[in-house]
Amino acid sequence: MDQINTQIKSTPFRGRGGLSKRIIPCLDVKEGRTVKGVNFVDLRDAGDPVELAWNYSRQGADELVFLDITATVERRKTMVELVKSVARQINIPFTIGGGINEIADADALLNAGADKISINSAAVRNPALIDELAKAFGVQFVVIAVDTRSIGNKNIVHLNGGRLPTERETLEWILEAESRGAGEILLTSMDHDGTKNGFDNGLLKIVNDAVHIPVIASGGAGAVQHFVDVFEKTNVDAALAASVFHYGEILIPDLKAVLKSNNIEVRI
Repeated sequence: MDQINTQIKSTPFRGRGGLSKRIIPCLDVKEGRTVKGVNFVDLRDAGDPVELAWNYSRQGADELVFLDITATVERRKTMVELVKSVARQINIPFTIGGGINEIADADALLNAGADKISINSAAVRNPALIDELAKAFGVQFVVIAVDTRSIGNKNIVHLNGGRLPTERETLEWILEAESRGAGEILLTSMDHDGTKNGFDNGLLKIVNDAVHIPVIASGGAGAVQHFVDVFEKTNVDAALAASVFHYGEILIPDLKAVLKSNNIEVRI
């Protein structure tokens, strides 16, 4: 794994209507280690992020997402060194998020080797940041991560790693983010996250039908059938998961074989 991979990465952005659905392992990073919890709490160690990234690249993952889950809360920046280490080891696109509050933060990460940057709390607090990032780098580099939880009969946006509810309704916020220049939406259902009971297909379909940019489904994957269901029922562009990949419960080549057998187009 210590050999530098010099292959050219595939394109980091696909518009709506692309044939292939993407499978994206997500690595939540805290203090340099990959962690995973249930409903955003009770975190446990899941391994070295660089080693996991290398393994997923070899397995056939289409992209990776790294989220520094405490960067915003602890008021520190995502570590550029992690991005450099990952970029040296893999030849697939990857997104980095956590603690990105201004153009300079995004610029440092993209220069270090990240293909896309993901913002969440900073975008809600300062929506104009989306406009600024899209203008500076292009919409294809800007992923808006949305953590949502059902409160009453509404889906509400949450900040700071899911710790802080806002007054923003999820679909309303996503539509504004798209209008400001978001190139992709990473939608995580906190109610489903880590439960392994399946994705929030109802919400995902509503969002996917409403926007014109790619949507990544996140939160709840626990079985291969859940991936089949999310693509068949919502037609999202990609599905993201963490623990089922980290702990070897689902292997990406097996998952893609099942998806293909269900006439869901994937890159093998």
